[in-house]
Amino acid sequence: MIYVDDILLASNDMVLLIETKSFHSKNFEMKDLGDASFTIDIQIQRDRTRGILGLSQKVYIDKVLDRYGMKSWSGGDKLSLLQCLKNDLQKEQLKDIPYASAIENLMYAQVCTHPDIAYTIKKLNRYLINPGIDHWKTIKKVMRYLQKTT
Repeated sequence: MIYVDDILLASNDMVLLIETKSFHSKNFEMKDLGDASFTIDIQIQRDRTRGILGLSQKVYIDKVLDRYGMKSWSGGDKLSLLQCLKNDLQKEQLKDIPYASAIENLMYAQVCTHPDIAYTIKKLNRYLINPGIDHWKTIKKVMRYLQKTT
């Protein structure tokens, strides 16, 4: 995996890992920073004695919850087109709600560490053009779930 100027190598074969690092250091200017503990908003947790490697987006999810003022919120349920905005008054009430941005943030969590929210995000994405308050409440519910499962 390559991220900007950084490279993150992972392998269960130490010989291959050492050979790869040696090849790269001969062909590129590089510095070995040791074991990675964080990359692109994903915390890497390992327990070598038990052979466990874990990924967490707790810090990222906490930032997203803070961004949308949802550190301690619950609510939301079923979604339909009937919940979309129908008049200018409703649109005015939701004009400052960052629905699309929230969907984008949730999609990143979904792709990296929370595939369990994929179905809900797919459903919420259907209302990207004209979301209603119930759709926004469901986003909040997903964020509340992420808060409990970081």
